[in-house]
Amino acid sequence: MTLTSAALLLFLVMDPLGNIAFFVAALKPVAPERRRKVVIRELLIALGVLVFFLFSGQYALKALHISEPALTMGGGIILLLIALRMIFPAPDKPLREQVEGSEPFIVPLAIPYVAGPSAMATELLLMSQEPGRWPEWLAALLLAWLATGIILLFSTGLNKYLGEKGLIAIERLMGMVLVTVSVEMLMNGIQKFLHL
Repeated sequence: MTLTSAALLLFLVMDPLGNIAFFVAALKPVAPERRRKVVIRELLIALGVLVFFLFSGQYALKALHISEPALTMGGGIILLLIALRMIFPAPDKPLREQVEGSEPFIVPLAIPYVAGPSAMATELLLMSQEPGRWPEWLAALLLAWLATGIILLFSTGLNKYLGEKGLIAIERLMGMVLVTVSVEMLMNGIQKFLHL
């Protein structure tokens, strides 16, 4: 996997365009002059969590004795489930988290909207397969986070410009791309398990 493809994969699993409506909803109770500061704070928290997990996640896997094929297949299944929820969201179980209080802190903006389980699983896959390329994986994470951050900083304007139908269409499209990525990961895990 190249730096560009890793950054694109991380960007897709962070799903900033699909999270625009969630960010707008979560920020409604926040005073308009505070919203940008809150988003920047939450993005920085998410980056800290993702960088920590990038370097510490592989040690947790070693302690649990999880093999690379199992991790690849598990990551593919997680991505597939998330992609299917993006394409076919359940009306009774939306991806939206309930926000308590007047200003969200860490949950749900930083975790799980930006630093979610799919992003962490993707990082684990990258680092477990080629840990020596950690500078590239860190650069890919920073690129994906930066692109995500720019989109989410302008979430209110994008929400007005694209509208609900436009955001839904984009999320469905990103979900379809993730389905193909998850199937590829599953096939790679099966090939490694069967030593093909």
